Amino acid sequence: MSFVHLHVHSEYSLLDGACRVTELVDRAKEMGQTAVAITDHGVMFAIADFYKYALSKGIKPIIGCEVYLARRTRFDKSHGEDSASYHLVLLCKDDVGYRNLIYMVTRGFTEGFYSKPRIDMELLEGHHEGLVALSACLAGAVPRMLANGDYEGARAHAEKMRSLFGEDYYLEVQDHGIEE
Repeated sequence: MSFVHLHVHSEYSLLDGACRVTELVDRAKEMGQTAVAITDHGVMFAIADFYKYALSKGIKPIIGCEVYLARRTRFDKSHGEDSASYHLVLLCKDDVGYRNLIYMVTRGFTEGFYSKPRIDMELLEGHHEGLVALSACLAGAVPRMLANGDYEGARAHAEKMRSLFGEDYYLEVQDHGIEE
């Protein structure tokens, strides 16, 4: 069984990622991995360099983004209520998914920007084809609700995402030594 990192932030995830695209790909190859993803926070700036370099090294590049999902809509911008958003990792399965992800990330900047480029459920519902979704880190909706003791809310959100993405929705598990 092979292992692939699907939730990775590069130097383009400002204040959050430190790994350089070339070093990430080189290390994946060194470890015998055949693929690796880049899922920077809210942006896709690394994708062109990542894609070309990974292919040149015989590594399958998995294109993605850890988007910020507005709790209400991407158009709502009230201090406090709309200041926090959920994280959601989206990975492209094919060209349709790539176009859909680019469309949503762009809309996050042009329509949903409120301290961060946010998308919303309306965009996800209209542009989920060709994408795989991961529940994300502790800032994802499901982990955050579980940490707050809202099991029913977490379950309802996971079911909503599963109904949208079908078998292409996964609950993410991370072991970073953090209690939560």
